[in-house]
Amino acid sequence: MVTHVPAEACVDERGALLAFLAEQRGGVRRALLGLTAEQATSTPSASELSPAGLLKHCAEVEQSWVARAKGEEPAVHRDESNWHECFRLAGDETVESQLAYYEEVAAETEAFLRSVPSLDDTFALPDQPWFQGAKDVSMRWLALHLIRETARHAGHADIVRESLDGATAFELVAKEQGSSWG
Repeated sequence: MVTHVPAEACVDERGALLAFLAEQRGGVRRALLGLTAEQATSTPSASELSPAGLLKHCAEVEQSWVARAKGEEPAVHRDESNWHECFRLAGDETVESQLAYYEEVAAETEAFLRSVPSLDDTFALPDQPWFQGAKDVSMRWLALHLIRETARHAGHADIVRESLDGATAFELVAKEQGSSWG
């Protein structure tokens, strides 16, 4: 069983970018399939990453980038003192609430990227040292950045999930689709 973006989803550049982003979001979500709340928040690998924390982080990061591109403030502000909080559930947050939030963020991202007049339209990057003097980036850059960020964390989620119970990404795709792998 393979995971791929079907060609029919890529009839235009926006559709292709959004389809590849959706594919990577699926990897993050699937890492939580069938886990208990305790498993979802556990950190079984050498890192301090949990499947639920990765989900929360991906949702927050995507929302903050789209807000920035819209010229709005992110829903959650993170700085050097609290950046790590986006990697763990807190208060009344649950896996289910974070999955629902991620779906809302995904819908907002899709609506926004489909609504901009051109993927060449730009917005200002934040004044942070890791952007090394870059000032403006395009909506295309935004979409590619979100794909890269999400793919990176989907890979982390694969490793953390496999460390938890041995389930691999392909097994989770099969489980999601109601079939068997292997």
